[in-house]
Amino acid sequence: MVSFQLMPARDTKSSAAELQDNIHRQFSPADRLRMAIEMSEFARSLSKAGLRSRQPELTESELNEEMLIQLYGFRAARK
Repeated sequence: MVSFQLMPARDTKSSAAELQDNIHRQFSPADRLRMAIEMSEFARSLSKAGLRSRQPELTESELNEEMLIQLYGFRAARK
């Protein structure tokens, strides 16, 4: 089993952080992967919403291209 150490949050009481750590240690690898995917999808949705609010004139296709630029630093190949 792989062991990992969580970075302590600066704004969380140590007792709350310890409780959270104990809960996270009980997660299966599949649960951890699912949580990571969900957090990634949430972060992307926030990023996309921010782009949409700053550039409301973009079409959905243009918005997706701007997301690719933000995520990967290059323009998608055009067909």
